[in-house]
Amino acid sequence: MALIYAKTEAGRQEIEDRGRRLPLALRSILLMVDGSRNEDELRQMGLNLRAPDDAVAQLAEMGLIEVVGGKPAAAPVVLATATIANDPDRYRELYDWMSESVRRNLGLKGYFLQLKIERAQTAIELEKLWPDVADAFARAKSHAFASRWLEETRQRVLQYA
Repeated sequence: MALIYAKTEAGRQEIEDRGRRLPLALRSILLMVDGSRNEDELRQMGLNLRAPDDAVAQLAEMGLIEVVGGKPAAAPVVLATATIANDPDRYRELYDWMSESVRRNLGLKGYFLQLKIERAQTAIELEKLWPDVADAFARAKSHAFASRWLEETRQRVLQYA
């Protein structure tokens, strides 16, 4: 059984007030916990974010997430970016989405972030920037906005698989 996690009240509070000052990778994983992703999916996302191997366990131990269900483990999760890493059209779609999102939502505040996006040469490199973009959106807009952006971006990538 692959366990499915959701944020606890403490986890939702952490998203709002950043009281624990979580490292960016752990915070990004916490943002992605939504009650529908299983442990394997979260662990795979953590690898892309350079989170510790035990990020899910750390969040659970801190009481920020909890098991809300389980389902039979499917075939190993293969990141959509592995599929699209060498597809220039799909890279371009993700690049355009991220660039437009930063421009529209951060304006000049997103200048340095936009430079990072410009330097990314593959979809995998763009995906590694997601925590930075989400963090900038959380600071400029709200944590809820950042979470919605991460989810929409994830859905855009998964449609390529």
